[in-house]
Amino acid sequence: MRTSSSRAQSLFAGLPALTLPAAGARPSAAAPRLPVNAHIHLPPNFSAFDTVEQAVGLAAAEGIAALGASNYYDYTVYQEFAERAAGAGIVPLFGIEIITLDEGLAARGVKINDPGNPGKMYLCGKGISRFDPLSPEAQALLGTIRTKDAERMAAMTQRLAERFAAVGLETALDADAIKEQVVRRHGSPKSTVYLQERHVAQAFQESLFERLAPGSRADLLARLFGAPPKSLDSAAVVQNDIRSHLMKAGKAAYVEETFVGYEHARALILALGGIPCYPTLADGASPICEFEAPIERLLAEIAARDIHCAELIPVRNQPEALLRYATGLRRAALMVTAGTEHNTRESQPIAPACVNGQPIPDAALDIFWEGACVVAAHHYRVFRGQPGFVDEAGQPNPAYATAEGRIAAFRALGEEVIREFRRMHPA
Repeated sequence: MRTSSSRAQSLFAGLPALTLPAAGARPSAAAPRLPVNAHIHLPPNFSAFDTVEQAVGLAAAEGIAALGASNYYDYTVYQEFAERAAGAGIVPLFGIEIITLDEGLAARGVKINDPGNPGKMYLCGKGISRFDPLSPEAQALLGTIRTKDAERMAAMTQRLAERFAAVGLETALDADAIKEQVVRRHGSPKSTVYLQERHVAQAFQESLFERLAPGSRADLLARLFGAPPKSLDSAAVVQNDIRSHLMKAGKAAYVEETFVGYEHARALILALGGIPCYPTLADGASPICEFEAPIERLLAEIAARDIHCAELIPVRNQPEALLRYATGLRRAALMVTAGTEHNTRESQPIAPACVNGQPIPDAALDIFWEGACVVAAHHYRVFRGQPGFVDEAGQPNPAYATAEGRIAAFRALGEEVIREFRRMHPA
């Protein structure tokens, strides 16, 4: 089995020899549940954090035991993340997020886990373990995604610049200039920067704010948006207005999306040694997207795509809906994780919570802890050249006759991994 040679690998491979429980083995007493977060974005992705050090420091201050990053399209930052997490006594979990398009569902107008775009599906990979170096297969698959994404962002930037110029504001912005801004902001190598819509909107908002005082912005923004602005001085609100009025489908700067299909994304996750994972929006959309409602339909769609893991972002959800989806997914023998994303500039705690800071129901916290343990165990085994939770074809580990037995075994191993990692890397 292929592995990667990296600091991330050495942290897991350096743990004591731990045994995956055999099929039918009686589980030991459950380990104490610890705070975990399986999904944040790190710079140079658009992120609430300016640096990896800041993200890890905030997680340590909240007592987070395991922290997962799920970046788009470059994973160079994961080496620093691994080092800083270990230094803070936090188990680093490595992931990926990919935007895909299901053309059949798009043609039928079916919304999946993006409430604004039919057919658009976010897909995550948990426990990626072969990202340094990338295999030729992963490099080719990722290269296609990077090229499509870069071409679209460059075209959207050009259209935005033209739109701003048409209302009297010359910005001199292009994709390269915006990448340079990201480099200056985060200190990231330029080769690792892949622009997102939020990067572009932020660059144009900052250009506008630099040139015009708040009292002089109303008329230009109204002409720019074709509607009264929601704010004259809130950077976040103006960025969102730029996206909604200019960058979405049918708007002046919109460029047709050229995302890869599901099978391409799944192949990349598996080439990186990860576990394909469906990120569930649930009542983060109102009404709930057709793909996800009722939950029985969601479960059938996930099964049809041969996915064995799901994720929730609780800050989107009311506690009742979160619990309904978390328990429903888990009863269907899926491993379930949770995170916060932190993919906007708004500040929020690292420990996941529901809408408006409402606490996550206890039963859901148990499910999310189990999921983080499974990912940690998958990392431990794949980094050591052993079969993980799923294999390179995405098929469940064949040592277990049932999904419940497999999840229980990987949970038990993951609890040991987390305990031993924190023992060997005290904060």
